[in-house]
Amino acid sequence: MKYPGAEADLAAIALGLDSALAGESESRAFEALFHREYRTVVAIARRVLFDAHAAEDVAQDVFVSFHRLHPPQAPYAARWLHVAAAHAALNELRSRKRRQRREMADAIAAAPAAAHVPDPAAAIADAELRDRVRFALTRIGKRHAAALAMRHAGLSYAEVGAALALNANQVGALLRRAELALKKELENGSSR
Repeated sequence: MKYPGAEADLAAIALGLDSALAGESESRAFEALFHREYRTVVAIARRVLFDAHAAEDVAQDVFVSFHRLHPPQAPYAARWLHVAAAHAALNELRSRKRRQRREMADAIAAAPAAAHVPDPAAAIADAELRDRVRFALTRIGKRHAAALAMRHAGLSYAEVGAALALNANQVGALLRRAELALKKELENGSSR
């Protein structure tokens, strides 16, 4: 005996099961991508921000953005994540600078007593140099800043080239131009 509508119910159940299985497969693929690329994405962001916690926040944002926009099996996934990490970290750096300017008066008033530092002059010089480098990174081109961040985060020339859609042989020249631009910006910044 046939039940009316039973075939339609079975088809709906089968479609639901297929989409659930597809979703599970995609979840596993994204999880594998996450485990494979997370450390590199964090390293890139940390090189720009010099802050491990902020770098992890940037990495999470980058992975969430990728998950919303792209399939985890995309052949460009690693490249997209690396470039997005560099850009998101640079954006965070710019945001920090704007926030610092807005909150400078409050920060000075609320600053706690400085902790014991073995060599205060060296600590101040290091902090000033880091601030100058961060500021200079925001003033050079995004491509140059991204290349420097990725290379100094430990990516090979081939990985930097893949992330920036360049031949690995071109990465050295790009990095050299980026270093020169950074050096020039640092020199110009010291005369301001």
